[in-house]
Amino acid sequence: MSKVVVLGGGESGTGAAVLAKVKGHDVFLSDCNMISEDARMLLSDYGIGYEEGGHSRDKIMDADLVVKSPGIPDTVPIVEEIASNGIPVISEIEFAGKYDRAKKICVTGSNGKTTTASIIYFLLKNAGLNVGLAGNIGQSYAYQVATFNHDYYVLEISSFQLDGMYDFKADIAVLLNITPDHLDRYDNDMENYIKAKFRITQNMSSEDCFIFCADDQVSISHLNKIVLHAKQLPFSQVKEVEQGAFVREEQMHVKYTDNEYQMFLNELSLQGKHNIYNSMAAAITGKVLNIENNILRESLSTFKGVEHRLEKVLKVKNVLYINDSKATNVNSAWYALESMNTPVVWIAGGKDKGNDYEPLYELVKDKVRVLICLGADNSKLHKCFGGMVAEIHDARSAEEAVSIAYQKALPGETVLLSPACASFDLFKNYEERGRLFKEAVSKL
Repeated sequence: MSKVVVLGGGESGTGAAVLAKVKGHDVFLSDCNMISEDARMLLSDYGIGYEEGGHSRDKIMDADLVVKSPGIPDTVPIVEEIASNGIPVISEIEFAGKYDRAKKICVTGSNGKTTTASIIYFLLKNAGLNVGLAGNIGQSYAYQVATFNHDYYVLEISSFQLDGMYDFKADIAVLLNITPDHLDRYDNDMENYIKAKFRITQNMSSEDCFIFCADDQVSISHLNKIVLHAKQLPFSQVKEVEQGAFVREEQMHVKYTDNEYQMFLNELSLQGKHNIYNSMAAAITGKVLNIENNILRESLSTFKGVEHRLEKVLKVKNVLYINDSKATNVNSAWYALESMNTPVVWIAGGKDKGNDYEPLYELVKDKVRVLICLGADNSKLHKCFGGMVAEIHDARSAEEAVSIAYQKALPGETVLLSPACASFDLFKNYEERGRLFKEAVSKL
């Protein structure tokens, strides 16, 4: 029996603690903040010792293994001290993978990973497979491994989770795109972030499949730097590929070995250029897993979308309100603005992660009439967009932002919450930001 310390008492940390307990380890959880009542009850139910509001250094330094939650940077003093003492520090995904024999479909990328993972999960469920959805979405992977026995897992995996993964192996890895994000966690060095994303391919064999976007220049330029044994299956909207997926004459064509599948783009339930990429990645995954074409078609044409991702909330006085709170980086906001067909009242802002807003300039000039800045410090947004929009306003709450939008939006326009920033300055997370936005809209 080894001593396992879990750092962080959120979804990921409590799940890892439960798995450690179930597998017979001596486990202790430590969080420098206060943990939720649900987390306390779960830990108590399993008889797991924990502390909150600070770390007991002696207990932590006595560990054989530390499982660190993804939200905790490697640079915090306690983590640096653990590493300097030679104690291995791994992620919850790495820890759970040690006890999981299921086939693993792992999805990463700067944008679209929640939607793509959710489509793949929907597809596998429709095919009657015994599948779990976990990682950066839903119930923790470790908790599910401890309490369920799935044959397949679809795992949405962030770069923070990949950082702490070493022996873990994907059976199917999906890399959607790589654009600047979270650079504050990577010494503001894009190369470090790119290397983190490509960790999704580590340990893969010739039996495994790597699905990637052939139109993403960053991904393509780094492919030859990575040792890849897996079968490479690209997807593209600008060129045809022999194996993978491509677009021809408004149809998506998918090929894997001798299996083929076609579907008209207008049949896809999720529209927009970015969603064609997401659907392509899901369709290739389906073909690799021998899912029948009729199930592929039904799934891709009926999938309902993901909460907080271009989610249509309500139409009030002929103004459509859209919740895209999950757009926590510039590239996500670019996709949202690019898909708008009406003048926009844009709600943006939050915790800036070293954002370069220049890619948005042409879209903002073309589509945005009013900008509402929802953040603790909006000076950068004012500086970047002040001369491009007719009006710019500041708000310190979702309710205030919606109130201003209601006053300013004209009939036929769209109010779009697509922040391009993290939420941690005014909100607990992007889900809370989106939920409060929807609540405010519902009260109009």
